[in-house]
Amino acid sequence: MAVNLEDVATVDLMTETLRRLKCSTKPDKRLILVGPPGSGKGTQSPIIKDEYCLCHLATGDMLRAAVAAKTPLGIEAKEAMEKGALVSDDLVVGIIDEALKKPSCQKGFILDGFPRTVVQAKKLDEMLEKRGVKVDKVLNFAIDDSILEERITGRWIHPASGRTYHTKFAPPKVPGVDDVSGESLIQRKDDTAAVLKSRLDAFHRQTEPVIDYYNKKNVVANLHAEKPPDVVTAEVQKALS
Repeated sequence: MAVNLEDVATVDLMTETLRRLKCSTKPDKRLILVGPPGSGKGTQSPIIKDEYCLCHLATGDMLRAAVAAKTPLGIEAKEAMEKGALVSDDLVVGIIDEALKKPSCQKGFILDGFPRTVVQAKKLDEMLEKRGVKVDKVLNFAIDDSILEERITGRWIHPASGRTYHTKFAPPKVPGVDDVSGESLIQRKDDTAAVLKSRLDAFHRQTEPVIDYYNKKNVVANLHAEKPPDVVTAEVQKALS
């Protein structure tokens, strides 16, 4: 949908123009973020995106957007989903290829949640090669499973407000009770040790071969994801400089 620029406020136009000028001096970066649930990818991703003027490509969101927009690939994806089939790797790579045509992806991208297998990684590389580019860095959010278990299974939520607590890092004044309303806290069903274990098992089984694949290309940077966020941010900047 085209926007009539005459209808956009001057301050918004100027802000975007200045942002693009600043971005024009930044080096292009094509990044992949790899890490288990709770490793801090969601914290670092917006920081990297803003610092390097990249677009953030979350394949799940992109598939849903393509389906909603009824693009040719979206229609194909919808047919697969309605049959209960997995969306093919070629289709996902095609949707990434489409997304890379957007102006917001001009300086590069952050891919999160893809590739999950070596086959996907190879297909992604082939597509990028046709564009004359390659993956510059794979940021591996390395963290011990036991630390993740402590991070995730300690999370408690006040459903009405969305306030979150952690039994160790940010405990409520009274265990199991919201500080503000006095109502009971709940734990999300995904935040249990059993669910986390199955997610981590799947993550290690699928993703370690992907890390090995990119290690052979010398593009992996291993981050100490157990450290505080500002320390991880500094490690990311060092890895990308």
